[in-house]
Amino acid sequence: MVRETRHLGVRIQRDAADVYAFCAEPANLPRWAAGLSGSIAQVDGRWLADSPMGRVEVEFAPRNPFGVLDHLVRLPGGDTVENPMRVLRDGEGAEVVFTLRRRDGVTEEEFEADADAVLADLEALKRLLESHEDARRG
Repeated sequence: MVRETRHLGVRIQRDAADVYAFCAEPANLPRWAAGLSGSIAQVDGRWLADSPMGRVEVEFAPRNPFGVLDHLVRLPGGDTVENPMRVLRDGEGAEVVFTLRRRDGVTEEEFEADADAVLADLEALKRLLESHEDARRG
C-alpha cells in the first residue's frame, strides 16, 4: 500500500555541521520540538520523552557524517513511527528536511495537523539556531 508522504523543510542560515550537532543531541529536543517533546531524559540507556501523545521512547540513528537524523518513536500503545530526517548542506547554510508519512487510520485533517506541527517545530529550530548564541554550543 502506497502511503501519502510529504517532505517538509526549512532553510537555516547556519553551518550544516552546527545544525546537525545541535539536532543530534537528544537533550536539545524540548528546545524546539514541541510536537514530540515537552521534556526528555535518558533512563537506563533509553531516551524517554513526554509528548502530547503521552510518554514515548525515542531511538535515534547513530551520529554520522551524512546528516542523517532518523529516529523511531515508540508510542504509548506500542506502535512505532519511523521518522526520516536529514540536515543537508546548502551553500553556507543548511536545509533540515523531515519526511512525514501518513499512518494507517489517520484522517486527512489529522495528517494536515501533523504537517503543521512538524513545520512549526522546524520553524522553531530555525529561529533558535539563527538568533541565539547559546544554541551554537549545541
